Amino acid sequence: MVMAVSQFERLFREAASLDIDKNDIKRTTDFINRRLYDLLLLAQATARANGRDIIEAHDLPLTKGLQASLHAFKALNEELALAPILEQLARLPTLDLDYSEELAQRLPELAGAITVSLARVFRAVYPKLKNPGSAEWQTIDEIYEVLL
Repeated sequence: MVMAVSQFERLFREAASLDIDKNDIKRTTDFINRRLYDLLLLAQATARANGRDIIEAHDLPLTKGLQASLHAFKALNEELALAPILEQLARLPTLDLDYSEELAQRLPELAGAITVSLARVFRAVYPKLKNPGSAEWQTIDEIYEVLL
């Protein structure tokens, strides 16, 4: 698990006034892992295009919205541990390139930003939603698949 249940709950509540339950924790963890992996795959392509054999933090394709979520996550004063994130990423297909230590150190805040972004997208798509269900999760996942 990327973060403790209480952290997931707090981030969703503070970022978008949403309540999540234990069923949502696995969905959220899987979502974060897929999105981190997608970002790293794109960053790997950028590193290769620039003739490097290591992925640097500046290779990440951070959109304006994700950068705003990154700042919002930092403002919440939450801290995520790196080890669980690396453990989760290790379960996914291996990248061809390694990433730099700087990039590895940024993974927790990136996971936090993705969580804040996810909560905010739920709120934008479903303004009156209190607790996302399976149908809402599927819709949001499809939106991210199109955009990222």
